[in-house]
Amino acid sequence: MTARANRTERAVVAAKVKWRARLLAARRAIPPHVRSERAVALARSAVDLAATTGGPVCAYLPVGIEPGSPELVAALHAAGHEVLLPVVPAVPGPLDWARYDGPGATAAGPLGLQEPTGPRLGPAAVATARLILVPALAADRSGRRLGRGGGYYDRTLPLVADDVPLVVVLNDDELVDELPAEPHDRRVTAALLADAGHTPLRGDPLGNRS
Repeated sequence: MTARANRTERAVVAAKVKWRARLLAARRAIPPHVRSERAVALARSAVDLAATTGGPVCAYLPVGIEPGSPELVAALHAAGHEVLLPVVPAVPGPLDWARYDGPGATAAGPLGLQEPTGPRLGPAAVATARLILVPALAADRSGRRLGRGGGYYDRTLPLVADDVPLVVVLNDDELVDELPAEPHDRRVTAALLADAGHTPLRGDPLGNRS
């Protein structure tokens, strides 16, 4: 890697750090009742979207100030979808997956996440999904996604076929015009927003365009 490339990479990493700080501060400032209202809307939109794609659906249990709530996953399950949830591996790599069998069938895992207690299906299970709901701090109109920096989804999403929707769950103001990105960042195809609902981004495999 050339010195110029090194400088560019460092600049992108530094820009991501600044974006994450701003976005997390904005999320912490959202009043609890607003967060709850948005969670209800996101759950409804997730069920509507899954009805168009079929399953299985790879999702996740939002924690803390993340948009959405565990009820989003419960609603998908109640609607009859097979739901797979991520399991953080002991050694950094692609996420493992397990079926979600209801609120009582999860236990605390690494990184403060709730994980299913059922059999592990292996990283390749993500390739069976027809819809992937992906956590993020923000996304831009061309599909760049900003995560928390752990790299788990960066290592997981290459296992997903190009025609499967990758949908980030966000607050409406977290869909922005442009974000910094690195070459390994896989673009998402849509955002699920509390007010705007399902919002296609450039390259949406369902045939839509922003």
